[in-house]
Amino acid sequence: MKKLSIKALEEKLSQLEELSDEQRKALEDDDRKGVHNLLKRWDQRQLKKRQMISRYKEMMRFENQLYEKGCQYIAGIDEAGRGPLAGPVVAAAVILKPKTALYGINDSKQLSKKKRQEFAAKIYEQAVSVGIGIVSAREIDSINIYQAAKLAMRKAVDSLNIVPDYLLIDAMTLPTNVPQSSIVKGDERSISIAAASIIAKEERDRIMAELDHIYPGYHFASHAGYGTKQHLAAIEALGPCPEHRLSFAPLQSK
Repeated sequence: MKKLSIKALEEKLSQLEELSDEQRKALEDDDRKGVHNLLKRWDQRQLKKRQMISRYKEMMRFENQLYEKGCQYIAGIDEAGRGPLAGPVVAAAVILKPKTALYGINDSKQLSKKKRQEFAAKIYEQAVSVGIGIVSAREIDSINIYQAAKLAMRKAVDSLNIVPDYLLIDAMTLPTNVPQSSIVKGDERSISIAAASIIAKEERDRIMAELDHIYPGYHFASHAGYGTKQHLAAIEALGPCPEHRLSFAPLQSK
């Protein structure tokens, strides 16, 4: 390998998942600094991959325990949009195939928008079923945000095209006969809940982008309804619109 140019070595290493003892020794014995840097970067990439696989296996712990008990259709459930001053709260229920590999997945809040979109596409491709539940700002004002989030989750489960065997829910319990577990920080600890977190966030962002066109001036697409300075300034200038949650401070005084 040491006879190859730096560029050719870089290309070759990018295609290798493992190095034989002979290949590694040849790289280590090469007197070119660029070769040593390539090997160092390759080792770092492999370490990152091992860490992602390890985390993935840990996040499959709840699902694997249920598969071993005979469950086939495990629905992860999470919501997005409890905190904003405007727009709906959106929940997702996701049933993944048992062998779905989503290395690097995490709670939607820990991922960049680009990564969320990439994972969302993979989830829709590989999921057995995906359900969405939406509860409007008016309903939130009527029944409070906690009950609205719970209602959105129930709607998400009801919209699945397969009846789940078990529900894994992020820090919530639902009034249903389906067996369930409430998992604190579930979007960081369960693959299924993390997947639901991503779908709920992406669906809500899509809705807020649509509302941005319906109610121009509030910049819903940029802040998704959260109480940013830009949003508060728009409310002060324009007053609330039909998508604002009037039960939330500071809108209660408007």
